[in-house]
Amino acid sequence: MGKLDGKVALISGGARGQGAAEAETFVKEGARVVFGDIRDDDGKKVEAAIRARGGDAVYVHLDVTSETDWQAALQTTMSRYGKLDILINNAAIVIPRVPIEERTVAEWDRVMAVNAKGVFLGTKHAIPAMRRAGGGSIVNISSVAGIGQSLHQEPAYAASKGAIRIFTKVTASQHAKDGIRCNSVHPGPVDTEMFHSAFQDKDAMQRRLERVPLRRMGTVAEIVTAVLYLASDESSYMTGSELVIDGGALAQRSRSWSCYAAPHASRASSSTAGGSTSTCRW
Repeated sequence: MGKLDGKVALISGGARGQGAAEAETFVKEGARVVFGDIRDDDGKKVEAAIRARGGDAVYVHLDVTSETDWQAALQTTMSRYGKLDILINNAAIVIPRVPIEERTVAEWDRVMAVNAKGVFLGTKHAIPAMRRAGGGSIVNISSVAGIGQSLHQEPAYAASKGAIRIFTKVTASQHAKDGIRCNSVHPGPVDTEMFHSAFQDKDAMQRRLERVPLRRMGTVAEIVTAVLYLASDESSYMTGSELVIDGGALAQRSRSWSCYAAPHASRASSSTAGGSTSTCRW
């Protein structure tokens, strides 16, 4: 028996990377899956691959910032499978880090629209369907950026992921009465195309991994295993929780105040106080 036998899942950001792996894994575990993205060619290839292995999945175009697209995705789910048990809010974007005063309003709005508004819209339209099904599980993919290591984070991305973290707890608290659970997953650096796009400089990548005690990136499989657990009935007593998968990064002690006083930079810098020098890397 699979861990998701008889379940119906809807996954955003499913055309490649972690989202595609979630769709493939969920089908292997017995679920019927609707997954969406804006990369239609990639999404259709994932659908074809799943079907070639005998799985039951359908790809839909889904711009998570569009309420109309979410409504259409839910309509496809209901018309094809008759219910919804699981929602995975996976879609996200990241942009290059710059100081806050250099971030444009358009860039900020775009990140918040995809990463935070997209989670809100998916949840909004999933709740009535899950209520009719007698309950369900919502898993929101956040990030360690939504919890800590704030000195090093891209501001818009961190703010959007922090919003997801709190929205998860509100959803869990307000809809426990409906049998709907909601939890968030907070990965550290994971070996995905999106992560590599944010750290194209090898030195910057090395500095990022120096903040991870295990000294490596996580794998997509490691994150998907956790998402599967939260989606399944194995986590039936978990709601409003945040599952951190970061190689120990958040367990480390915060940097000293001398780091916070250092000027904005994308390289290592030093500051001196009281005759001693400390070095910050970000």
